[in-house]
Amino acid sequence: MTKIKIPYSKQFLEIEIPDKNLAAILESKAHDYKVENTQDEIVNKALDNPIGSAKLEELVKNKKNLVLITSDHTRPVPSKVTLPILLRRIRKVNPKIDITILIATGFHRPTTREEMVNKFGQEIVDNEVIINHVSEDYNTMVKVGMLPSGGELLLNKIAMEAELLISEGFIEPHFFAGFSGGRKSVLPGVASAKTVMANHCSEFIASEYARSGVIENNPIHRDMLYAAKQAKLAFILNVVIDSEKNVINAFAGDSELAHIEGCKFVMELASVKAVKADIAISTNGGYPLDQNIYQSVKGMTAAEATCKENGVIIMVSACNDGHGGQSFYDNIANASSPREVLDRVIKIGRNDTAPDQWEFQILARILDKFTVILVTDMCDPEMIKKMHMQHAFTFEEALERAFKIKGNDATISVIPDGVSVIVR
Repeated sequence: MTKIKIPYSKQFLEIEIPDKNLAAILESKAHDYKVENTQDEIVNKALDNPIGSAKLEELVKNKKNLVLITSDHTRPVPSKVTLPILLRRIRKVNPKIDITILIATGFHRPTTREEMVNKFGQEIVDNEVIINHVSEDYNTMVKVGMLPSGGELLLNKIAMEAELLISEGFIEPHFFAGFSGGRKSVLPGVASAKTVMANHCSEFIASEYARSGVIENNPIHRDMLYAAKQAKLAFILNVVIDSEKNVINAFAGDSELAHIEGCKFVMELASVKAVKADIAISTNGGYPLDQNIYQSVKGMTAAEATCKENGVIIMVSACNDGHGGQSFYDNIANASSPREVLDRVIKIGRNDTAPDQWEFQILARILDKFTVILVTDMCDPEMIKKMHMQHAFTFEEALERAFKIKGNDATISVIPDGVSVIVR
């Protein structure tokens, strides 16, 4: 037996795979990446050496106000490390500057105060102005123009009216935008629901270029890049993290150039060769990304890339917050089959995109080709079953069922952290 440690919620599970079945363990090199410096030192070094930009301190001089976009509760950005450094450096040169922290919720629900404290720390929550972006509140939006794809570009007024707009985030493989970070803090981060849905249309999601690790010719990335430029996103701090959510590298500077350098680094660390297997096991990297089924689709796409057609995907994800989106749930649960969803969604025009359409389109694509067993003891099993997946309370139960489907000699590929790899 081979024992493998995988993340689940805020802990780790140790699973056992029979040696005769194990075909591969696909893991990002980030998990073994060794750093000599502390997280603070890594972040400060990046800020001291910005890419394609003047230093942050130069940019904030003589500015009256600044908006700092940060990620919401669904993203493992180590803001307890990064935010204090950014705020300290900004106020050192401009003590009187008016700073607003804008949470880039994208199409997600607002971040609660408890989640803010968990993410930013009590001191920042108690002493800073923090505002949730609400994508469906059109009174807080301003029209900026049209996206290259033809969708209407509506962005948060607070971001657009800022004298200086900066953002923090992290870079990891993203299942249809290529990579997270950089321009994503604007679109979908602080964009209107209408804009997000136009960008996430069925045509773009179906594109062969809308895949993990791909930004060249990616139509979704193209729109996002345009939105960031229109918003005048002046400076970014993006970090790369390991499986313990610790900073292993950081990139700061121009919102496009610094992001590109970060993506190159992540590509080098995260690329793994697909080893096709009858059974593929994946996770969503544990908390906070495995809080719901919606987010867990990301980890499933890694398994999709290494699983033989008609194979079994075992997805280990807590999903303690349920499905993660009512439209996402309804469109899967109310369909007679995943194929029905795919046939219907591809006919939907760009400007008629439904809420969460991209997510249920990708989940349907996976469910149409594979049997998915979702492992969790924190989510309603009936909800999972209604979404055309199987449920198992334990990994052992799921593996036993997978063997019954594919046979006792079935090959297995394990992806301990599905959101950290680019399977090619």
